[in-house]
Amino acid sequence: MLKVLSAAEAAMLINSGDIVSVNGFGSVSHPDIMDKAIEERFLATGEPRDLTLVFASGQGQNIRFEYIDRLGHKGLIKKVISGHWALMPEIRDMAARNEIEAYNLPQGVICHLYRACASKKPGVITKIGLHTFIDPRIGGGRLNEVSKESWVELIVLDGEEYLYYKTPQINVAIVRGTTADPNGNITSEKECLIVDALHIAQAAKANNGKVIVQVERLTTIPANPHEVVIPGVLVDAVVLAPEQKQTILETYNPAYSGEIRIPEEQIRNKMDEIKELDRKAGIARERGFAHMIIGRRAAMELNPGDVINLGVGMPEMVILAAQEMGIIKDLIFTVEPGVIGGVPAIGASFGASFNPDVIYSQASQFDFYDGGGLDICFMGAMEIDQQGNVNVSRQNERIVGVGGFVNITQSAKKVVYMMPFRGGGLEVDFINGKLVITNEGRLQKFNKEVQQISFSGKYAASLNQPVLYVTERCVFSLTAEGLKLIEVAPGIDVQKDILDKLPFKPIIAEPLKTMDLRCFADV
Repeated sequence: MLKVLSAAEAAMLINSGDIVSVNGFGSVSHPDIMDKAIEERFLATGEPRDLTLVFASGQGQNIRFEYIDRLGHKGLIKKVISGHWALMPEIRDMAARNEIEAYNLPQGVICHLYRACASKKPGVITKIGLHTFIDPRIGGGRLNEVSKESWVELIVLDGEEYLYYKTPQINVAIVRGTTADPNGNITSEKECLIVDALHIAQAAKANNGKVIVQVERLTTIPANPHEVVIPGVLVDAVVLAPEQKQTILETYNPAYSGEIRIPEEQIRNKMDEIKELDRKAGIARERGFAHMIIGRRAAMELNPGDVINLGVGMPEMVILAAQEMGIIKDLIFTVEPGVIGGVPAIGASFGASFNPDVIYSQASQFDFYDGGGLDICFMGAMEIDQQGNVNVSRQNERIVGVGGFVNITQSAKKVVYMMPFRGGGLEVDFINGKLVITNEGRLQKFNKEVQQISFSGKYAASLNQPVLYVTERCVFSLTAEGLKLIEVAPGIDVQKDILDKLPFKPIIAEPLKTMDLRCFADV
């Protein structure tokens, strides 16, 4: 039966030492009312203490002490097992200071571990993570000195290497929906994502734990059984949050939930509206001409009918380029938390999609990804080395995490990395048919060795996986011997503008092609 509690009452269901899993993707479908209630209880009473937090997708919006980051108090949390860390600044700093145990596992693996926990299986066996920093031969996903547990082991089956990930025994689930019916059944008609709601709830109940669901409203009418996302039999408490937002900045966009479909020509205007909301909130990431060049060149790798994943940040430029090129209707976009079709939103609304065809569970999406469902993926990169290794997960002491990056890049049929040749202040112009670097970036993006291996070039090359590294001034491809320079922008001096700025000597293609002039078109 339906049991409605206040957020404060629901927070009392959590005991010290519990293993708590929270649903959401960034700020999307995240049960933020419960974050605040748990924090307030701890600050007032010192309880609960020593919680272990487990979540697959990144939680929060990179705002200190908001969303999940409210739990970033010494004594409140003891351990965090997460797919992504960048969106919770205080908690990631606690990990960097060795104040909590910290582990980073692939996002897709964690959401599959929820299902393992729900069905009382000991773990998940997969090739995902081999030869990255998650491989126990390299680090086992441990992020600091106090993290001693082993959550992943190398095993050999029928002569092939696999990683065995152990199941965390979750006993508290905190999830979100739209409506609770009289029997506690939860529907998600206004949500733009489901993420892991059902599987987290099942995992907690398998360990005789508690399931807390934040919803916008109650109804006296029993839900349509086809629309139930979380059965009431799993639900211990429903917390009303009438003002819950669909994303951090958008109260409700019916084109995200599938309630309506907007004309394709309106999507570009909606993108501009999101950018303006981001600017007003102080979280906008401005994109310059160099980023547009990279987006256009990357988009040239697309073919009609391609099934695509776009990483966060720079890859959003592929959407704009595909709109320019008039090919966006010929593509099938996907987003890792569980969306197929439509056009992915950008900025703080990343995770949602305009006019989605399918919204289903994140675990099912990663089944599709791990099985090779992606024709091509586009990813950003913080750092690349001479072997084609890529680091997206750690920048000095700043912990970022891999999110779904490892699953996606190790399983997609083709990978395209997108990044400026040098970061930090880079400015370029296109004058008289030539690319001119008007202000060189101060940050090195290419190094002899990456700090952390999020993507293994050697492993990808051994699998004959096509990989490109696209910058505003040149393009590299991956070979068994390392990076190969294959294209250069018109007007760029190969020696002065590329080779002299690399700490290693790449292979140089013969002939060396010129980047397509359409990359630089002023449109």
